Amino acid sequence: MAPSSTLFDLGGRPPTTRTIALQVREHGAESLDQAQRRADAARYQEITCRSALNRVEGMPFNWTLNPYRGCTHGCHYCFARRYQTQFELGPGDDFSSLIFVKVNFADVLRQELDKPAWKREQVALGTATDPYQPIEGHYKLTRRSLDALIAGRTPVGIVTKGPMIVRDADLLAELSRVASCTVYLSVPTVDEDAWRALEPGTAHPLQRLRAVRTLRDAGINAGVLMAPVVPGFTTQTSKLDATIKAVADHGAAFMGANVLYLKGGTKDHFMGFLAHAFPHMVESYERLYAGAYATPEYVGTVRALIDMLQERHRVHQRTERVQKHEGPPSEEDDGPEQAEFRW
Repeated sequence: MAPSSTLFDLGGRPPTTRTIALQVREHGAESLDQAQRRADAARYQEITCRSALNRVEGMPFNWTLNPYRGCTHGCHYCFARRYQTQFELGPGDDFSSLIFVKVNFADVLRQELDKPAWKREQVALGTATDPYQPIEGHYKLTRRSLDALIAGRTPVGIVTKGPMIVRDADLLAELSRVASCTVYLSVPTVDEDAWRALEPGTAHPLQRLRAVRTLRDAGINAGVLMAPVVPGFTTQTSKLDATIKAVADHGAAFMGANVLYLKGGTKDHFMGFLAHAFPHMVESYERLYAGAYATPEYVGTVRALIDMLQERHRVHQRTERVQKHEGPPSEEDDGPEQAEFRW
């Protein structure tokens, strides 16, 4: 397949991630004069990457793929916000308004999967930033990556909030045949007030659930992550019940859920968001999140309620969790979209 054209003809080879990081460190984000602004008000900086497969530890998979860095979905709770500090960018607006596009990503991935040393281990796509955020409609880096995964007969798990994933149902079905493919649509809630407050740049939750139905009809193993469950926003019994019922009604093959955790820059951003938009909730959050995780008693209560509602609506659960914790996970644990689940 011919490489997709870049959005802007900048001339020459786009800078590397390292070059960009040094430039931001020395001159600030505004010095990125090649980052082009689009109608969504975000700026897109094309970069080149030296590797596509990213080795991780402590997860139920060893490799991750993220063709973009930063995400215009702008979810206030997103754990990936804290990774912006590696670029000396803030976890706030920079995360959703300055997007790095790894224009050579799919070509590098194909080369890596062609190496004799590659053992066709399972990879996770979209664990840090959404592979189906709107700009994917132009660059098609995720679609081209799926082509590479099919050629390399490599199994994949995909996490996304983007209904655009239905565009690639043909490739996902083919990948399911030659290796394996599991799709996790992130739908934390169907409550419209909570959705508007927490996920300002995402598609409507019901659009995401309709995407689950479409993928299931295409023979793809697709389910829902009701994650994160956000205290005070989505934890009311009526809201949990409505979401889980909607998941069941749309034919999800499985469902996972986990309570919000807050670390580093993500916690700073989220608490700032509360102070600005929901100041009456700040004190409760400070008590509930003395550390990165809500208190074990609170988490246990919410999980018991979710389990009961899943049983009521006959939603198939992912019965194996990544970790078996008596209390909250350790500070070193991270999970895609803040959920504990088995790929």
